[in-house]
Amino acid sequence: MRQVTTKSGFCLEIEEERLKNMELLDALADLDEGNGAALSTVMRLLLTREQKKALYDHLRTPGGTVPIEAVAETLQEIFEACQPAKN
Repeated sequence: MRQVTTKSGFCLEIEEERLKNMELLDALADLDEGNGAALSTVMRLLLTREQKKALYDHLRTPGGTVPIEAVAETLQEIFEACQPAKN
């Protein structure tokens, strides 16, 4: 289990099993190749339903929308926090 706290203060735990999922790697590759729609797949594979809802609520603007850029930035922070520590 990996504990992550983002710069904006969002806290969550991610199961190692979710990080080692080949479907997640495929979705990340699609995202890297420019398929922006793969962001939804990455979110679904990485986070539980409850975590995703909590993250969206955390990032929601006063107008009620969830900015795509904020989700992408937070996702990057989560992956960076889950990297093994370098010796």
